[in-house]
Amino acid sequence: MALEIEGVLQQVLPEVTGTSKSGNSWVKQDFVIETDEQYPKKVNFSLWGDKVAEFKQYTPGDKIKVSFNLESREYNGRWYTEARAWRVDAVDTNAFIGGSEPTHMPSSPTLPPADTRYGRSSFLEDASYKGWLAVADHPLLLLIVEATR
Repeated sequence: MALEIEGVLQQVLPEVTGTSKSGNSWVKQDFVIETDEQYPKKVNFSLWGDKVAEFKQYTPGDKIKVSFNLESREYNGRWYTEARAWRVDAVDTNAFIGGSEPTHMPSSPTLPPADTRYGRSSFLEDASYKGWLAVADHPLLLLIVEATR
């Protein structure tokens, strides 16, 4: 069961090291993130082995995405669940939804010349202070604007 969650790194707990029964050394790093939801939640994760060294690039305040598995085990009649992270990635806070750059509007819109076929150019000049100029170049919209005037 592979799961993913995004949040802000809140706390990095001290590394824990040890030696297994078979004589192999191990290292574990716990860290806490806070989710960005209506009701934020803090979640503790554990990293093991070589993933600990890769994790050192992150500091509290970084927005990260954690890929993890949930693992439960029984000990003396009680069950313990661990959220074991197997991948941590930085979240680009400048990324845009949809994956593309937004189109920027020019600082002042370039409008076509007023349509004088209907003798309305003076109305367009009068209405421009209300921001109607952008929609008044179309005869139907001009009629709607005049009717509400």
